[in-house]
Amino acid sequence: MNSTAISFDMMSGQNGDHLCNVDGDIRLHAAVVTPFRALQAAAAKAGLNIQIASGYRDYPRQLAIWNAKATGQRPLLDRHSNALNPAEMTETEILWAILRWSALPGCSRHHWGTDMDIWDQAAVPVNYPLQLTPDEYAPGGPFAPLSEWLQQHAASYGFGRPYAVDRGGVAPEPWHLSYQPTAEQFEAKLDRAFVCKVSDNSQLALRDTVLAHLDEILDRFILPQPREKHG
Repeated sequence: MNSTAISFDMMSGQNGDHLCNVDGDIRLHAAVVTPFRALQAAAAKAGLNIQIASGYRDYPRQLAIWNAKATGQRPLLDRHSNALNPAEMTETEILWAILRWSALPGCSRHHWGTDMDIWDQAAVPVNYPLQLTPDEYAPGGPFAPLSEWLQQHAASYGFGRPYAVDRGGVAPEPWHLSYQPTAEQFEAKLDRAFVCKVSDNSQLALRDTVLAHLDEILDRFILPQPREKHG
């Protein structure tokens, strides 16, 4: 698939014809399955059992997450993961708080099927309550060996971690893995016109605030950031 074959609905998580089931109800882009299995097999030789916590996420699911945070039905967190009180915040402040931890509906990389959240099943007991927090992947955390292995080897299989470090936009997500050869085809279609179109939706909470801050949202939270260094 090349970027010209990627439709608006495919970009925005409203068409899943390009997806394949991999584990249970987890789906990935068809072009990602074989490279992921290769990465998984290589990691197994190092004693790691890579599993996917979340793969493809469609638009309705992302919209539900966004609207729940915008309306106080889900907690808002600051950059240190402390709870915020939306009653004391402006709509713009709420917007930045949501974007720190959750993608704008239609603009999540999970819509593409190229990205996934992963963990190491071999590193924790059965029934471990997976949190997907930076502490789990930091030195001393159960998934620190996985994070280090990915740092050294993920690029050899075409994978990168777009949110490995804090660049002032999206919070660090060391568990977020992206198959770059295919993801870059979607990234090529990301521009202001796309984000404006997908955000101009009456079902989107804070729509007017989003549209008023579109350029900053695009620069800080949506456009590709410098790649994680490997080696």
